[in-house]
Amino acid sequence: MTRTIVAAALAAALVGGAADAADLKSGPQAGAKVPGPFKPFNVNGEDAGNKACLYCKAGDSPTVAVFARNPDDPALHKLVAALEAATAKHAKAELNGFVVFCSAEAGLKEKLAAWAEKAKLKNVVLSIDAVEGPDKYDISKDAEVTVLLYKDRVVAANHSFAKGKLTDGHAEKIAAEIANLVK
Repeated sequence: MTRTIVAAALAAALVGGAADAADLKSGPQAGAKVPGPFKPFNVNGEDAGNKACLYCKAGDSPTVAVFARNPDDPALHKLVAALEAATAKHAKAELNGFVVFCSAEAGLKEKLAAWAEKAKLKNVVLSIDAVEGPDKYDISKDAEVTVLLYKDRVVAANHSFAKGKLTDGHAEKIAAEIANLVK
């Protein structure tokens, strides 16, 4: 009896957690065109120290664009590490990956520069934009992390997570979806 109650509670929690992520809409949804150019401040990469259009650089190539608010989220670090590995693995497919921090946190540039150096990011660009995110992207103020997977500038998948809802499991699932994006 106790096992049944525990199993039911665990199932309800898992379903509830999935519903939280599924119910939060942030950014363009699957099938929509990516809204277009924007110029965040690039912390690392080719345009480090300048504002540059990551959307423009990606062109029609497969791209994983992450919009995040908390640079200290361990699950986000796992997702970025997986994205770094995927961009290296799928270099022939010209896979692009970038993270746009929608934040005005003091010291964020330095924190992201240290992260990029420590994680040895060579392919994934960390950048900073306005708290509300790029114009026309409709990044929800309730979304801690929004992940867009797109190709030919059309969204293939959108994963949006409220504060504390992104898990290592979600990061692994998204990393697995990248393989489908580059086919």
